[in-house]
Amino acid sequence: MQDAERSARHSDIPESRTGLDPIERSSEIMFGLIMALTFTCTISVTSSTRADVMTMLAGALGCNIAWGLVDAAMFLLAQIVSREKRRSLALDIASVSAPQARRLLIDNLPDGVDQVFNTSDLDRLAGVIRTMPASPRRAAPTADDLRGAVHIFLLVFLSTLPVALPFLFMTDVGIALRTSNAIAVILLFIVGTGLGRHMKWQPYWVTGLSVALFGALLVAITIALGG
Repeated sequence: MQDAERSARHSDIPESRTGLDPIERSSEIMFGLIMALTFTCTISVTSSTRADVMTMLAGALGCNIAWGLVDAAMFLLAQIVSREKRRSLALDIASVSAPQARRLLIDNLPDGVDQVFNTSDLDRLAGVIRTMPASPRRAAPTADDLRGAVHIFLLVFLSTLPVALPFLFMTDVGIALRTSNAIAVILLFIVGTGLGRHMKWQPYWVTGLSVALFGALLVAITIALGG
């Protein structure tokens, strides 16, 4: 409980966290790969010309740039909203009775916290929050928010490049398509393996294979729906 109190004292509760967690990073990379595959997999091996290939690449890159910007903007909005929510929570805790403060803490801390902290622990934590100065309302993104948004944009955009490169350097459309698909599957497998390590699901390769198959399924559904 002392660690929780120290954390509450030294970390401004209304402030947003910085950086992306492994699940968010993996999700953005998967999104970029899937969007790129929905373009590359529509190329006809037998009838597509070089001009068709370049049009497809321009479409794939443009789509991922657009969605990278959308994802980045949504991240900024989510950070601002989350920061304001935490600020409001701190103000609410400071303005209600002890039983109500305990209820607010239990409702906003991870599941099962009421089985770890007893009533006095929660009261002490609420007391620490009450002593903290109220943070000013901040509607503009912080520097950390902007860094996170740039990170998201780069993940979505750069994940397109490995899938697109074979079409730039290989003249045979069939070989380029098979190489591109193989690269995408390998990257999805690597992302899935990383998620398995993060979640400690062994063997890790099973999670990697599951993510690769899941990505292929999403591509097929997206193409079938005209995406």
